[in-house]
Amino acid sequence: MKKMGPGLLVMAAFIGPGTVTTASSAGANFGFALLWALLFAVMATLVLQEMSARLGLVSGQGLAEALRTSFRNPFFSRLSIILVVAAIGFGNAAYESGNISGASLALQGVTDIPRGIWAVVVALIAGSLLASGRYQVVESALVALVAVMSVVFVVTMMLVKPDLGDLFSGLLRPSLPDGSALTIMALIGTTVVPYNLFLHASSVRQKWSENVPLETALKESRQDTRFAISLGGLITLAIVSTAAAAFFGTGVAFSASSLSIQLQPLLGDYAGWFFASGLFAAGLTSAVTSPLAAAYAVCGALGWPVDMTERRFKAIWIAVLTAGAVVAALGARPIAAIMFAQASNGFLLPLVAVFLLVVMNRRDLLGQYCNTWRSNLLGGLVIAIVLMLSGVKLAQVVGLV
Repeated sequence: MKKMGPGLLVMAAFIGPGTVTTASSAGANFGFALLWALLFAVMATLVLQEMSARLGLVSGQGLAEALRTSFRNPFFSRLSIILVVAAIGFGNAAYESGNISGASLALQGVTDIPRGIWAVVVALIAGSLLASGRYQVVESALVALVAVMSVVFVVTMMLVKPDLGDLFSGLLRPSLPDGSALTIMALIGTTVVPYNLFLHASSVRQKWSENVPLETALKESRQDTRFAISLGGLITLAIVSTAAAAFFGTGVAFSASSLSIQLQPLLGDYAGWFFASGLFAAGLTSAVTSPLAAAYAVCGALGWPVDMTERRFKAIWIAVLTAGAVVAALGARPIAAIMFAQASNGFLLPLVAVFLLVVMNRRDLLGQYCNTWRSNLLGGLVIAIVLMLSGVKLAQVVGLV
């Protein structure tokens, strides 16, 4: 476990309230029919996060930093910087409101204290972890919370005992049930999180210093990524399975207040507390990683020092955290806000993935470690599939299908 770290940080970022609510919604409304989208999302995450980690270890730069020097045309260079600042910086501020809302929703469900007050408490906890200025402190706290999530959701799936025939059918037979397009985009967006590509490239440099041989660092990083992303996929699968068993075809309405119902037949009076612990852990981990990723991305894009102790770096994550806390405290509808944020991530993904592929083909930056044709093919397939799904959703919106 001493070799693990950045991969678990990435997993802690994407297993947030967005995953809990989106996966629950997928299972409650469509049973196991959308598991193929989850399988695709996990495979896409493995492909893109490996590239991101390789970039950080080989070049010593984050994705945003590398983008600054990847376009010879000044127009495209400035455009990439503007897109990073707007999409990741401002986007994460909106995303953060869902993270804090999810964690505060969990605490409200087991206490009589209003969700607005809990939103402030969650923001203060996340802020204190980030204010420590030490990557190791943040990583240790998130690894502990990830362990809580794993126990809560995976054990629940084992108790539910989902029908394996239906489960494998959903994984291996793609389908598009009526009204599922937005949920599919949200399921992909909550797993292949664009800001994680910036977070991973920057965080690997904190884990493996220049004193570690590059080949060793790359090997350990790939092991870390495969383990963490696979575990994240298993947790998401567990959430879909429990929601499918509790809601799909039962006539029970799915809503924020009924999320813990999926555990009541198994855990009785303890269902609320058991579910709340997992949702709180998910919300807090993402509430920490989202501002951190935004700071890495924005500072790198603007050419500012990428250092957790630097004042401009702190100003970025404080702004993102504060904006999320204010929106959450004012009572934004958590389920609607979270689902919208995840779907937006799905639409943003192709753009960020294209940026990543541009950087990963720079031989002047990566030398022998630049992308092979196989890596480019896999990355291109990810972009093509997400664009196709986005096109289906847009066609539905304008009434073409």
